[in-house]
Amino acid sequence: MSRLDTTFQHLRSQGRKALIPYVTAGFPDVDITPALMHVLVEAGADVIELGVPFSDPSADGPTIQAASEHALRHGIGLSQVFEQVRQFRQSDSDTPVVLMGYANPIERYDLLRQPGAFAADAAAVGVDGVLVVDYPPEVSSGLAAQLCHHGIDLIFLLAPTSTERRIRQVAERAGGYVYCVSVNGITGTNMLDLAQVRDTLARVRQQVRIPVGVGFGIRDADTASPDIASGRPEAPRSQAR
Repeated sequence: MSRLDTTFQHLRSQGRKALIPYVTAGFPDVDITPALMHVLVEAGADVIELGVPFSDPSADGPTIQAASEHALRHGIGLSQVFEQVRQFRQSDSDTPVVLMGYANPIERYDLLRQPGAFAADAAAVGVDGVLVVDYPPEVSSGLAAQLCHHGIDLIFLLAPTSTERRIRQVAERAGGYVYCVSVNGITGTNMLDLAQVRDTLARVRQQVRIPVGVGFGIRDADTASPDIASGRPEAPRSQAR
C-alpha cells in the first residue's frame, strides 16, 4: 500500500479530512525547503504538495508565480527539488509528497537524460504522486505508465467546467486523489463560490472512487471548513495555497 493510500485510510478511520498545504520548492530560501516541509508536518499537514518552479505557469496566481521566479533565479530545478525531497525523507518516511508543476520541466529532464528518468529519479528519492497541470488524460499515457512502473500516482485536475466525459476519463486513470479546482480561475483567488464548489464535488463524486481534494481559493480555516467538502469520508482534502 502506498503512503498516499495509507494516509487516506488512516484519515477515514478517524473521520477526518486531509490538510494538504502547498509550498514552492526553493522559496523563500534555496536550502529551507526540507526544514519547511518538516514544519508543515508538525503543524498538521497530512500530505505535502511541493511546487516545481516553472517560468510560464498557466494556473498559478501572482504569489506562486513570484515564488517560482525567485526559486528559478536561485537555480532551483528538478534536480534540486529531488535533492530536497531526499533530505526530507532522511527523517520522515511516512508523510506523502506530491510534486505539482508543469510538463516542460519533466520533458526537459528526460530529454537531457533518458526517457523515464524523471519517474525513476522521483521514486528513488521518495516522491509519492505527481500532478502535472498541463497534462490532461489524453496526453498523459506515457508518463502515467512510467510513474505506475515505479509505484507513483498520477493525479489529475478537475474543474467546475469539466464535462461528464472528462470526469469519467479522470475517474478511469487517476491515482492517489483527484484535485478538484474550486474556481474558474487561478490560484490565490478570493472569489470562492461555495454553492459552485458543492455542485462540482457532487458531480465528481458520482464517478470518482478515490479521494477528492479541493484547491484554489482554500486560504484559511473558514474556506477549509468541512461544510465545504462535506460528503463521503473517503474524500478527505483541503488545501492552503
